[in-house]
Amino acid sequence: MSDDEKHEEHTFEAVGAGASKTYPMQCSALRKNGHVVIKGRPCKIIDMSTSKTGKHGHAKVHLIATDIFTGKKLEDICPSTHNMDVPNVSRNEFLLVNIDDGFLNLMDGDGKEKNDVKVPEGELGTGITADFEAGKELMISIIAAMGEEQAISYKEAPK
Repeated sequence: MSDDEKHEEHTFEAVGAGASKTYPMQCSALRKNGHVVIKGRPCKIIDMSTSKTGKHGHAKVHLIATDIFTGKKLEDICPSTHNMDVPNVSRNEFLLVNIDDGFLNLMDGDGKEKNDVKVPEGELGTGITADFEAGKELMISIIAAMGEEQAISYKEAPK
């Protein structure tokens, strides 16, 4: 080893747990009720169909999906042999501790706090706020994918 190599320092700028936000999957392997990324958004597949093309073309898969956070309907067509990104989607339950300034103060089963999830808009948010103010202990289901999180449902905590 030369003197230059001995004194060389390595600096790594990457921060994070190393978990990828998405993973590739062949288009023909996707399934209804599964997840896929369409136009950069994590979506749940609600319908898909495969069309066989002419003599030298590829079979194409037509995907119809809804954005898991906004509910907006998106469509995409992809050759069946090509890869598409599939989001890593996780769903967790948290105990609602407080509602503060439009955010949910949550606690997981290990006692760790989570304070960065907004109160959802519409009926869900109104229901959570009303039941919490009525003194009920609530469990909130949070769905997370591609760096976004959102409350999707709630229920009364078992006593």
